[in-house]
Amino acid sequence: MRLRHAVFAVFALAANAYAADAPPVAMPPPHDPNDYPNPYHVDEGWAKLGRSFGGVSAVDMDRDGKSVWVFERCGKPDDGCAKDKTLDPVLKFDASGKLVKHWGAGKFLYPHGIFIGRDRHVWLVEGISQSNVIADVIHEYTPDGKLLRTMGVPGTKGFSTDHFDGVSDVLVAPDGSIFVADGHSDKTNNRILKYDPRGKFLHAWGKLGSGPGEFNSTHGLAMDKAGRLYVADRSNSRIQIFDQEGKFLAEWRQFGRPSGIFIKGDMLYVADSLSSAQNNPGFKNGIRWGHIRDGKVIGFIPWGEYNAIEAVAVDDQDNIYTGFTNVPNFRRWVKN
Repeated sequence: MRLRHAVFAVFALAANAYAADAPPVAMPPPHDPNDYPNPYHVDEGWAKLGRSFGGVSAVDMDRDGKSVWVFERCGKPDDGCAKDKTLDPVLKFDASGKLVKHWGAGKFLYPHGIFIGRDRHVWLVEGISQSNVIADVIHEYTPDGKLLRTMGVPGTKGFSTDHFDGVSDVLVAPDGSIFVADGHSDKTNNRILKYDPRGKFLHAWGKLGSGPGEFNSTHGLAMDKAGRLYVADRSNSRIQIFDQEGKFLAEWRQFGRPSGIFIKGDMLYVADSLSSAQNNPGFKNGIRWGHIRDGKVIGFIPWGEYNAIEAVAVDDQDNIYTGFTNVPNFRRWVKN
């Protein structure tokens, strides 16, 4: 009963905060966070790569809504591409699972995030590995692999607006504004930065902490149709929601301990790879999804392995794509 009452209290607080900048919403009643329908099964072997996948924490849909892009770690579980310059880590699969584009051999150290812009430009984020392979940069490429720009200074880290420390994800808003999640752990920057379309710094917010607008592992970004920014605040076991100027709107804990987040229409999909009895009691690993309009979770794909599913994306047929890290793989889920 204590868990149920605690969850209800969190939902009530979130509703009050969210209502300040959005129409009133009806938050869901207390619920077992693992007791939701699972209408999906794995379409094993769908992606035809011809070799083993490395760790995958970066997946996004092409703007056609059918093809999917993957930024993977050159067949390695964690050290990424630092030791292998022969494999292409940037991969595009069509709706049948056929590999239709691949490039990037020798160009990257540690793949971590990906975002496909409205212009179909491919934004790639290189972070810091557990063994301290440091890249800390963001690249913008054409779909065929032509480098357009790099943000950050390769191989260095810092707190200035042109250096990152633990950069995890990037998102380009419809107006071209660039949002960066910078802070993979409690030893890194833990902030969100905003730049104009040309890369000029506008402002930043956040620091290490657990209060509103504070972070502990800014691991993923998403934006809804209303322009609200969703941040996977992973080690705080919550999603924080902001306007584009950094004003705090709400926190949602009902989706678990988020690594990757993805929005399709009115639906929010969340990859929970790190929930456990120690760091997020009551929640199991897997994919949860639910409505943005009321924050209600409606489905859950359980996954038993710890530190596994980190990335999630969804196509126009509601097939779900997931990236796995410590047990490297990339999978598609289809409805039963």
